[in-house]
Amino acid sequence: METPEAIERGSSRSSEISAPVSRRVDPGVSEKAFPFFSGVGFSWTNAMLTWQRTAYHFQPAKNWMNDPNGPMLYKGWYHLFYQYNPDSAVWGNITWGHTISKDLIHWFYLPLAMVPDHWYDINGVWTGSATMLSNGSIFVLYTGSTEESVQVQNLAYPANLSDPLLLDWVKYPGNPVIVPPPGIGVKNFRDPTTAWLTPNDNWLITVGSKVNTTGIALVFNTTDFTSYDLIQGVLHAVPGTGMWECVDFYPVATIGGIGLDTSVNGPGIKHVLKASLDDLKKDFYALGTYEEDTNTWTPDNPEEDVGIGLRYDYGKYYASKTFYDQDKKRRILLGWVGETDCNITDLEKGWASVQSIPRVVVFDNKTGSNILQWPVVEVESLRENSLEFDQVVVDAGSVVPFEIGKATQLDITAEFEIEKEVLERTIEADVGYNCTTGGGAAGRGALGPFGLLVIADESLSEQTPVFFYLAKDIDGNINTFFCSDESRSSEANDVFVKQVYGSTVPVLDGETLSMRLLVDHSIIESFAQGGRRVITSRIYPTLAIYSGAKLFLFNNATGINITASLKIWQMNSAFIRPYSEDQ
Repeated sequence: METPEAIERGSSRSSEISAPVSRRVDPGVSEKAFPFFSGVGFSWTNAMLTWQRTAYHFQPAKNWMNDPNGPMLYKGWYHLFYQYNPDSAVWGNITWGHTISKDLIHWFYLPLAMVPDHWYDINGVWTGSATMLSNGSIFVLYTGSTEESVQVQNLAYPANLSDPLLLDWVKYPGNPVIVPPPGIGVKNFRDPTTAWLTPNDNWLITVGSKVNTTGIALVFNTTDFTSYDLIQGVLHAVPGTGMWECVDFYPVATIGGIGLDTSVNGPGIKHVLKASLDDLKKDFYALGTYEEDTNTWTPDNPEEDVGIGLRYDYGKYYASKTFYDQDKKRRILLGWVGETDCNITDLEKGWASVQSIPRVVVFDNKTGSNILQWPVVEVESLRENSLEFDQVVVDAGSVVPFEIGKATQLDITAEFEIEKEVLERTIEADVGYNCTTGGGAAGRGALGPFGLLVIADESLSEQTPVFFYLAKDIDGNINTFFCSDESRSSEANDVFVKQVYGSTVPVLDGETLSMRLLVDHSIIESFAQGGRRVITSRIYPTLAIYSGAKLFLFNNATGINITASLKIWQMNSAFIRPYSEDQ
């Protein structure tokens, strides 16, 4: 068994490389491309590249994918549209791909829903949202990049509402229905939201933009989805946050734990406002109050406003979108998990990007200050044989291997206990700790780090630790950090982002430290404390693949032992294939 020193070892493979050469992207591209690599790149084998493809996350069969678009449930089918390049594994020629599912896990590919074929979207059918009316109508608003690269909002609708597959889409002859208003940059106006119905029976939508460096959400009013009026003022604005794209706006119930239709408002309801920050490539959200009479939203905590406070996901996750599942009364969140390798490798393997496992979103009524995200229950249908490990003691400075067989497709739940007396007598003050600068899993403190090493090879040359770190302040209060460390996830030299992600996570009195990990080859989605914090890691191992991937417990703290209890399921693969009626 390897010692914790193995955790501290970096890659032994080196080559002379130069700085990445960035291919600058147009406004609105939203990190739709990564740099080409300049230097001596890693020699990827076909086996390595094949292994990178996930087993139960949605991916197209080939080529580039990014933002989820207009998800909805219609006539028994979940519909997911997505930004897609039908010609290449890098961003460009953006169309709407289309896939359907009965359970949000197994997916069928359908023909492209919309392609760039009119002057108002010839440079791309970009991100948009669907609104379902009580009379059965469906309206989709999407951003088109015009022949002059002006961002406009366009209307589309199904050609045949009796078709549950919604195969054919019609673009409104009067497009565009909204153009950039005065004072708004023509390349800073995109990604309309799902509409919500007001008590006056008109519909409102929000479109993201900015004024100078202030991120804003504009509001437009319509009664027929073809004619729109700009409402004076903004839904909300936050100085210094830059361009807001992929804005999302929806209600959550403060009691009951159920999802709500987008139009619901009133007592016992808060509204989530989320923006994808184009400058940072991160999704931020805040909870607040929506005033219908003024069409304004006010954050509960101005110090955690949109763009400066909470994030949906502290890892590789962007351009997310929610929708209301009217059959199961839940709100579901999907997000784009992009690549962090180079374009040359994506072209070699012929595809790029995945979608996250859909997550249910509810208000956290225990803290009252955040939402909870949790994988949809349907993912549990992929669970196969399970193993349980109860009360495993992990001494300070040790690593414990698990003999579980294949460790590349897993669903893991883990709880960690520390004796209260040990915590109380620890006097180390660690006020400056954070996940990014704290040294990752190799940084040692009295009370952490400890957790799991996933997608690790036998020698621990490659590993992705997911861990807790407890930091005491000078008053003896404990701040709990939840982190994921990609710094040793790959020995490849052309993977540009291998950093430590994470944040603090609230842990209430009487709660046990807990995490759940969905491990799927090259993607790890990690949920702490029932989904109060989430981290998605996108990794590219070269050794810890196939049977070479192992699972370990580790405790790199200096002053405590931990007791861990785990349940580990092997996960089957999802069926993701072209649609045919006999299936």
